Amino acid sequence: MRTYDFAPLYRATVGFDRIADLLDRALTADASTAAYPPYNIEKTGDHAYRISLAVAGFAPDDLNVEVKEGALHVTARRTEDGEERTFLHRGIATRAFERRFALADHVRVTGATHEYGMLHIDLVREMPEALRPRRIEIGRANAKDVQVELATDTPQIGQA
Repeated sequence: MRTYDFAPLYRATVGFDRIADLLDRALTADASTAAYPPYNIEKTGDHAYRISLAVAGFAPDDLNVEVKEGALHVTARRTEDGEERTFLHRGIATRAFERRFALADHVRVTGATHEYGMLHIDLVREMPEALRPRRIEIGRANAKDVQVELATDTPQIGQA
């Protein structure tokens, strides 16, 4: 596997360290841990998104969703019900997990719901007023306001 050195990126840029960290984490992520639980990311509107995680076997009290340090953290710890069972086949994994999603600037989590074994997390991108495009009116000068001054020091044609 290849490794990439992002040191030149840190030396040549200011304020892009979050992007370099994101690239570094994406390239060094363990493939086996990234597969559980399966999830979807969908765009539900112009500025709205939804992350859906398959969390079969987990109750809403077993799940924790929080935003910290520019990332969405979803964790699950299954509490034992005290009942001992004997499985002939166990295909539904209920192992503990932690899943992180890096959030872009100005993305806010609006809510989370748990239904039919799925955890849905709704997000919205809110653009601050200062960053929204705005139209600047261009003023026009009236012809009366513009005065042209002729230089009197220059000789006129025909004068010597």
